[in-house]
Amino acid sequence: MSAADEVLDVVDREDRVTGQAPRGEVYARGLIHRCVFVLARDAEDRIFVHRRTASKLVFPSHYDMFVGGVLGAGESYARAALREAEEELGVRGLAQPEPLLKFLYEGPGGAWWSCVHEVRCDLPVSPQVSEVDWHTFLTREELDRRIADGRWPWVPDGLEAYRRLRAHRGSRQ
Repeated sequence: MSAADEVLDVVDREDRVTGQAPRGEVYARGLIHRCVFVLARDAEDRIFVHRRTASKLVFPSHYDMFVGGVLGAGESYARAALREAEEELGVRGLAQPEPLLKFLYEGPGGAWWSCVHEVRCDLPVSPQVSEVDWHTFLTREELDRRIADGRWPWVPDGLEAYRRLRAHRGSRQ
């Protein structure tokens, strides 16, 4: 089954399920669905940053400071956060990512409910090659410089989630 064939829950502006549709149809019709974003930090408190593969349906070859993805039909945010983090980081045995905030993203690419999580990953990562072209761990200051200099194309939903997370935490991020 291709990613475009995966069945997703379609939700309304209050995050209530209104139906189901294949991912390709959800994207093509701009239907609201659900996603998780997981900020992964290593033992040195650096943030996992990666470039998405060119084959991604949304924002191919863009950089992201979150791992994550869409929720399958009937999947909870918590279950999806752990599944996506382990899949994309290429690890097993992560602690359950901590949910931090939730918002309705509306912008380039469409609209989706976004639940932002965080997890500590002290394990050696081996990112999923179908999802990740390149990766590194950056300090928050290094990440902020990379965002500000504008040389890397960042996924717009990840930038919005990062901005909201920084505001949510204030100076503690």
